[in-house]
Amino acid sequence: MNPGTSQSVIESESDLRAAFEAADYVAGDEIVTTVSLAMRLEKPLLVEGPPGAGKTEIAKVLASALQSELVRLQCYEGLTAENSLYEWNYTKQLLAVQTRASAGESGGAESDSVFSEEYLLERPLLRALRAGTEAPPVLLIDEVDRADEAFEALLLEVLSDFQVSVPEIGTVSADVAPIVVITSNRTRGLSDALKRRCLYLYIEPPDYEKERTIVERKVPELEAALVDDVVGFVQGLRGTSLRKQPGISETLDWARAIAAYHAEGDDLSVPEVKRTLACLLKEADDVERVDDDLIAELLAERPTASANGAGSQGDGSDGG
Repeated sequence: MNPGTSQSVIESESDLRAAFEAADYVAGDEIVTTVSLAMRLEKPLLVEGPPGAGKTEIAKVLASALQSELVRLQCYEGLTAENSLYEWNYTKQLLAVQTRASAGESGGAESDSVFSEEYLLERPLLRALRAGTEAPPVLLIDEVDRADEAFEALLLEVLSDFQVSVPEIGTVSADVAPIVVITSNRTRGLSDALKRRCLYLYIEPPDYEKERTIVERKVPELEAALVDDVVGFVQGLRGTSLRKQPGISETLDWARAIAAYHAEGDDLSVPEVKRTLACLLKEADDVERVDDDLIAELLAERPTASANGAGSQGDGSDGG
């Protein structure tokens, strides 16, 4: 099947780059090119990386730029077709059957079937296939690694042909192919069948220079003199043996906390960092590990842009 396509405000890589810039999302060439290819080829985009790296934000930027609907499916263990594709409105069906029985109707005509569009409840996957009019909807399948392999198998028809089979009413196909963004935190390996249907993008934690740019854009209220301290401390913290490394979203939370509570003109201090660690650390063992001595050491050995190099393919976002 060949779903229709439509003209959008994103017609080139430069348009896409401008959309990321407008959203203050710091996207390198690899991100822009891969997302552009996924849209041009009408292929799902599988984005992997650590939590808080900005994977989810890609879908939000695209939906905003296209002024189209963002349809989000948050994955979890035990996710089923009824939760992700469609289910029948059993209450409405039962009332219809009871009404017909009271009226003495047989309900044998096909048009009177309680398994028809009238009784169908859309869930995110079906909604994305039927939402497209002029602008393609953006389907975000978030944290697919939290679901099981049976759910991956359920996705294959949607990802291959932008259609789904509903036994009672037939095949539902997209008139306009949705833009599909699938995210994974790599808590488990994904099937080859799913990967084969997607273009792949891996987002690494940003280097110092890129993270500094992100903080400057996202937290403009933070004093310029403190941006290096905040970013340098987080970069150093990622070099320690933590159970959960802070992502960009944690950096931004911490930057906002420092901007709100820091006394103007003072240097970033050990007690101040200690009081605000709740923004950066999410594991009890990590809180115990980052003591006053380590905080003082990281503040004293603040990394610089030149020390970190051009580095990795980071991005700017509040989401994971």
